[in-house]
Amino acid sequence: MRTSTDFSPLYRSFIGFDHLAGLIDKASRADKQSSYPPYNVELLAEDQYRITMAVAGFSQEDIDIESKENSLIIIGTKNTNNNSQENTRKFLHQGIAERNFERKFQLGDHVKVIGAFMENGLLHVDLQREIPEALKPRKIAINGKSLLNQS
Repeated sequence: MRTSTDFSPLYRSFIGFDHLAGLIDKASRADKQSSYPPYNVELLAEDQYRITMAVAGFSQEDIDIESKENSLIIIGTKNTNNNSQENTRKFLHQGIAERNFERKFQLGDHVKVIGAFMENGLLHVDLQREIPEALKPRKIAINGKSLLNQS
């Protein structure tokens, strides 16, 4: 089984995208995350996204959201010591997993977290791509003379 991909043919026609090869390689080697908690990633508009995560049994105080560099980390820590009644419950069937979790998302360039909210046992994290003015396309005027050699 082949474990690495050769991206050299792409370098002939894609200039400046060599970091994508690194991202793909990193994703293929990434620590295997568990499937808990389940989540969706939605495209709301052209540059707007939403991550929706099922966090039944967690309150807002149990969840930490951190954005640094190009990653988003969501950590859920269930404090079982705060309620002695919960510790004495006897389940016949426990289908709602209230275990701690850490979920990491790799964000694209210029993607920022703009907010988060909880509703009906779901955590929603809204993201938006904000391209700086300097990186947006611009028209280049064609002048009759070179601007570099003018004295």
